Amino acid sequence: MQIIDSLSEFHRLLSLTPPLHPLISVVQISELHAVDSEVWKRFATSFYTISLKKNIQSKVKYGQKYYDFDSGTMIFTAPKQVQSVEAELSNKFNATTGSGYVLMFHPDFLVKHHLAGTIKNYGFFSYAVSEALHLSEKEESSVIAIFRNIEEEYQHIDHHTQGVILTHIDLLLNYSNRFYERQFITRKAVNDTLLAKTEHLVNEYFNTETGLQKGILTVEYLANLLNLSPNYLSDSLRSLTGQGAQQLIHEKLIEKAKEYLTTTTLSVSEIAYNLGFEHSQSFNKLFKSKTEMSPLEFRRSFN
Repeated sequence: MQIIDSLSEFHRLLSLTPPLHPLISVVQISELHAVDSEVWKRFATSFYTISLKKNIQSKVKYGQKYYDFDSGTMIFTAPKQVQSVEAELSNKFNATTGSGYVLMFHPDFLVKHHLAGTIKNYGFFSYAVSEALHLSEKEESSVIAIFRNIEEEYQHIDHHTQGVILTHIDLLLNYSNRFYERQFITRKAVNDTLLAKTEHLVNEYFNTETGLQKGILTVEYLANLLNLSPNYLSDSLRSLTGQGAQQLIHEKLIEKAKEYLTTTTLSVSEIAYNLGFEHSQSFNKLFKSKTEMSPLEFRRSFN
């Protein structure tokens, strides 16, 4: 895998002129003509990218999944995320049949701005490509306006440039959060099914004592079974129930622990191991944080 460290290098690989600013760039999709290189088979960048893509005759692979950009979608990638690109018609990625924008910015551009710390809170930077944000026409217009404002702003670099651009990036991320929440709501039927599937998997995990073989249940394990990214699974569930996947796991785990404590004579250590804990102390700590009682205190309260 090749790491593309600089915007300048990325511009070169896409047959673009050098960026006007070393840490941020906005390019139009129609200008992209990737050089014929092995790099596209497996690469990662050292910077963030936010893309609005429409009618692209090519496939992007993220992890083990492909996504066809045949309608207006937004994709967010963070530094060091592994990607690959495959063209349908040739060995070279040629985006002239598509439209849209790609915003690239290096983490150093965020230094001394609150985004340097808060950008990691935007879970969609680790969503899978198949979990792209699909925009309405009105939403797309709002996003395009921000891309254009950023593109225009760094044409004349002065001491105001960074602050103005960061304000636009901040607005773009907040809009994206809002639009994803709308997408979760408009796809409620799909997400209701997702919730049912998730609860079934969690219950099955604890009821079959799978924890004895696989250890404690994780969000990553569930997401993999559901072919989703962990953050997308959590955000989808949160839009329906107000709690993320980790909270759901803990809720079901405590329910099962209470069942063991009130209906069996298993020791606390045995219960902990059945639920996937390597050390009973970790189970005790979690149980007390959720119930304000230790497992033994809870058991005694039923005797």
